[in-house]
Amino acid sequence: MPLIRPDLDTLPAYVPGRAIAGAIKLASNEVSLPPTAPVLAAIAEAAMAGNRYPDLAVTGLTARLSEHLGVDTERIAVGCGSVSLCQQLVQATCLEPSDEVVFAWRSFESYPIVAHIGGATMRKVPLDADFRHDIDGMIAAVTPKTRLVLVCSPNNPTGTVVTRAEMERLLTAVGPDVLVALDEAYFEYVNDPAAVDGMALLDAYPNLVVLRTFSKAYRLAALRVGYSVSTPQVAAALRKVCSPFSVSSVAQAGAIAALDNADELLAACTEVQSERLRVRDVLLQAGYTVPPTQANFVWLPLGERTPPFDAHCLDNKVIVRPFASDGVRVTVAAPEENDAFLAAAQSFVD
Repeated sequence: MPLIRPDLDTLPAYVPGRAIAGAIKLASNEVSLPPTAPVLAAIAEAAMAGNRYPDLAVTGLTARLSEHLGVDTERIAVGCGSVSLCQQLVQATCLEPSDEVVFAWRSFESYPIVAHIGGATMRKVPLDADFRHDIDGMIAAVTPKTRLVLVCSPNNPTGTVVTRAEMERLLTAVGPDVLVALDEAYFEYVNDPAAVDGMALLDAYPNLVVLRTFSKAYRLAALRVGYSVSTPQVAAALRKVCSPFSVSSVAQAGAIAALDNADELLAACTEVQSERLRVRDVLLQAGYTVPPTQANFVWLPLGERTPPFDAHCLDNKVIVRPFASDGVRVTVAAPEENDAFLAAAQSFVD
């Protein structure tokens, strides 16, 4: 008998965005700005008690989220980033290898990883011709063995959104016995009125769980903290399968301070919304295909041109995120950083 599960040899590794000295990093959808001064102060104060274990129940942050979102604390589960909650969802729903997890592809690259680790069967549904979730295709992919459906909106890496009408159609079609997770990591950047807001649907659909994070608009990617909102039963299950003390005291303090300082932090999303339009327009004028985006990044479906484009950007001191032979995702950052990328993209065409 092997010491290690042999199926792990086929497990795709998560590929982080590269960081190279002297280059502009536009590979990980990070915010260029640091946390605000009040958040940094709260983080520093919490770090002084680093010799003590964090609050296992994440009581303070859960209470602050309850106030911020207007939901009962028992409906909230906090995790080590929303990606950790994705893995907890698989653990909480899938028991047999035949149990299925359905998700669009290409979408967040952690989905196949957490499904594989959880021993579940994956059912990937290709995006449609507009790089959006094929909701009818996802509905058709659901079988009596389906336990979990993962929906990413705005979708990472394409930036496209699922509409409220589409989400309601999916939730209704799959029925109450299938849990549907709406991953809204980039929710704060959305300004399309047709886009789904998961919080608005929770009371009508008990099989829905909404995932959000402090890593993006709240500028706390290094602290690793995210949360889910669902029924009390689902939230309790997520807490049961959570690794103890996985949300540090520093992360909890930073997240509470970020919610207290939300107006200043989220005001920066407006510039991203403006810049993503500018970046997309320049790329379209240069001849690239770029789907409309509601996130803090753009998607270039370059196909076989992906590796040379990636290399060309790197030669121009710009780090982007290539996805095999599918395309390149590029963070929308500060205007001068975006300009450096656009110059590289233009010179690649030339």
